[in-house]
Amino acid sequence: PVFAGMNGSAIENFSCVIYNVFLMNCTWQAGRDAPADTQYFLYWQKSKDEEEMECELYIQDENCRNVGCIFQNVSIGIEKSYFLVNGSSKDSLIQFYDEYIDLYEIEILTAPLNVTAHCTRDPTGCIITWHPPRTSHVENTKCFQYEISIQNK
Repeated sequence: PVFAGMNGSAIENFSCVIYNVFLMNCTWQAGRDAPADTQYFLYWQKSKDEEEMECELYIQDENCRNVGCIFQNVSIGIEKSYFLVNGSSKDSLIQFYDEYIDLYEIEILTAPLNVTAHCTRDPTGCIITWHPPRTSHVENTKCFQYEISIQNK
């Protein structure tokens, strides 16, 4: 496809993570050939049915250029979300960058809740129990997999 704008002006290394259940942090780097006055703007659309939203809380570098965004009150749906970063400069047209992302794939899960261990001296050993981590999307707790590392008993 032909993109309007100067080659090398689109952002690079775009990535997002969801953490603490409801927060999403997206970051990027300025295009290596972007003019010095280039400013970038991030939009995301959770699903086809929802409105596109611009970032409300930009992260800026020392030159006051937007290089990231924090979204609050994020919930994870079943559709891929659409992300678009476009740019503006008084010198030239800036290429846009876009990507579809499955939000559940970028979530950093919190630790499981209410972890308890009951150990006895007899051969039965220990019974360890826990509740699933908090998340904004998983209804089915069978989706989680756990790994237990026992250092010593």
